[in-house]
Amino acid sequence: MKKRSLVIGLLLMCTLTLGACGKEDTKQPVSSNTEVSSEGASTETGTEISTEGSISAEVIKEDEIPSGMVVSDLTGEFIAADLEKQRPVAVMIDNEKTALPHYGLTKADIVYEMINSTENNRVTRFMALVKDWDAIEQLGNVRSARATNCKLAMEWNAILCHDGGPFYINEYTSLPSLDNLSGGFSRIPNGKAYEFTEYISTGEVAKRLKANNIEVEYNNHYEGTHFLWSNEVEFKDAEDATSVALPFPHNSSELKYSEEDQLYYYSEYGAPHLDPGNGNAQLCFKNVLIQEADMFTHLVDGENPDQNGYMYYQLENSSGEGYYLLNGKVVPITWKKGSLTSPTQYFDAYGNELVLNVGKTYIAIVPSDSWRDVEIK
Repeated sequence: MKKRSLVIGLLLMCTLTLGACGKEDTKQPVSSNTEVSSEGASTETGTEISTEGSISAEVIKEDEIPSGMVVSDLTGEFIAADLEKQRPVAVMIDNEKTALPHYGLTKADIVYEMINSTENNRVTRFMALVKDWDAIEQLGNVRSARATNCKLAMEWNAILCHDGGPFYINEYTSLPSLDNLSGGFSRIPNGKAYEFTEYISTGEVAKRLKANNIEVEYNNHYEGTHFLWSNEVEFKDAEDATSVALPFPHNSSELKYSEEDQLYYYSEYGAPHLDPGNGNAQLCFKNVLIQEADMFTHLVDGENPDQNGYMYYQLENSSGEGYYLLNGKVVPITWKKGSLTSPTQYFDAYGNELVLNVGKTYIAIVPSDSWRDVEIK
């Protein structure tokens, strides 16, 4: 956050001690100047840490769940019990302006946004997580994956849906912990070039999982749910956060808070992001997580930087800082992740595990070299 001091300190009902987890430094990062202490508070120069402010949250109790339903591990919402063990899909969606409008993105449970390459002014790409994929009518357009997307799909035990990618992803797609469906989805004419016409349509995921003998339910690579959920998370004495501008220069991503429905609405390229597959609804979220991580350019033959700007974030065996925005307020957080299949965990400054409010979540992964350019007002 640029030239700002944030108030932190969260009081959650469920606690988990956060241990220090150092970042790997075997490669040359684009930039990194952030250190995270074992208590989870940022020690980055220029960031003032205080202990005021709090979050209160009561985790959903088992007796609150209606009969025949379960709590979704992606949104905290009550869903049909037969979906409980169903693996989500993680769908790669092009975010170049030419690809707009996107179809079906407003129906995703979680949307990740991250830089797709260091070229083309750091254009971003979406990865949409969808639990009830059998209800998909049209989602996309579908494009290629990067190494980071493979890593994130693995921690959710999700089936990665994409259309190819650079050879750097091969080491991940060959792992037994990552199932993927590459290419071959519906081509729907839209007046654009061929690469912008691929979408996932009704029934395609189920048909292809069966044809490829891919497990529909969570398997032994799934290490468990990511988040604790509450129907009413409250920020007290926290700083205002009614807008956030992310340092994604190509598409100028931003979210603005609506007091009316207490949601954050997403815009890019200077305009609201609308979904013609859902009545031109604007993309919006209840929870916003902004996560700092080191970004590296792939090395060709382990020596020369990739000329296409293909890159990845250091997520596994790593940690960093971040922000959690909810209901027009913001608190700083920290995160850590172990192995490729381990879920990313988020914490307050005291090591308490974060509780999210029931609803959809947006997660932006921001490179360390531009972390100080995140603007929250």
